Amino acid sequence: MRIGMIAPPWFPLPPQRYGGIESVVSLLTEGLVARGHEVTLFASGDSETRAALSYVFARAPFERMEDGGHLEIVHSLAAYLRADEFDVIHDHDGLAGRAMGAVAHRLIGTPVVATLHGPADPDTKLALTALRADLRFIAISDSQRRGFPDLDFAGTIPNAIDVEHMPYCTEKDDYLLFVGRMTPDKGAHTAIDVAQRLDRRLIMAGKVNEGPEREYFAARVEPRLSDRVRFLGEVDHDTKVRLYERARCTLFPIQWPEPFGLVMIESLACGTPVIATRHGSVPEVIEHGRTGFIVDDADGMVEAFAHIDEIDPAECRRAVEERFGRDAFVTAHEAVYARLAAAGPARRDHA
Repeated sequence: MRIGMIAPPWFPLPPQRYGGIESVVSLLTEGLVARGHEVTLFASGDSETRAALSYVFARAPFERMEDGGHLEIVHSLAAYLRADEFDVIHDHDGLAGRAMGAVAHRLIGTPVVATLHGPADPDTKLALTALRADLRFIAISDSQRRGFPDLDFAGTIPNAIDVEHMPYCTEKDDYLLFVGRMTPDKGAHTAIDVAQRLDRRLIMAGKVNEGPEREYFAARVEPRLSDRVRFLGEVDHDTKVRLYERARCTLFPIQWPEPFGLVMIESLACGTPVIATRHGSVPEVIEHGRTGFIVDDADGMVEAFAHIDEIDPAECRRAVEERFGRDAFVTAHEAVYARLAAAGPARRDHA
């Protein structure tokens, strides 16, 4: 099958540091190529892939994320101008790309499916509802899907990781781990509260590049750093997985209905349980009492830590292999593409 895969332009694939969307798009692209599909990846030119790579920007313009909406438009337009070359187009980019995808489908007939990676905020719901006649959608969790009741979904496919490339360790050090962007809704301040109440070391790693991230970090995180609360900044993949595999547990004090948190399955794959707050996709990922604990607040996190040694690292790893592995992820997408392609082109000619 000829597949056009549109990634966001901001970070190279696979990402060296930050980039959850880029991680899953890279995993999917390489898995499809390995199964013999003809995939063209629309991404930045510094991406690494076995697919045919098409790009507008030779280097990912990550420093322009805050004010670079016009760059995203050019990136998406370059992809959709080639819509007639593909049996299906899979879009992981922003709203501008979704609008172009609807136009391409209307004029050329190539099926377009868009994975929703963000929340159901009012502006997004309004825009996507206006485009629903010409697009199909993939949700990454049931929680996210419930926020878009008016869209035509081709399926719910949770994010995945390549478990084989995640180290597994049963011997743990005595530190807690937080991985995530430095924003209030990720809850780094709550992780610090929990660690201090437990009198445990906390290691934090995450992105702090954009203006709101810097403001939050300066106000609510940096003043509380010490030899017991360390912040490593944005780390590469190898460093991150070493942190996961040796942590006593990972704290996931999410403060908003996040559609899917890769941090959870990355930690579990390394044999490290997760204590998470009950928001968004958390109940769909964490199996309470088997792979970690789901709680309501910081008090619940403190209480749950008393039982953390009851969680078997092997069960954590097994849960990811069973539910969030690469092969099932690729197969689920193949099934969606096949259904869309079988429906045939849907070109609509207007007088």
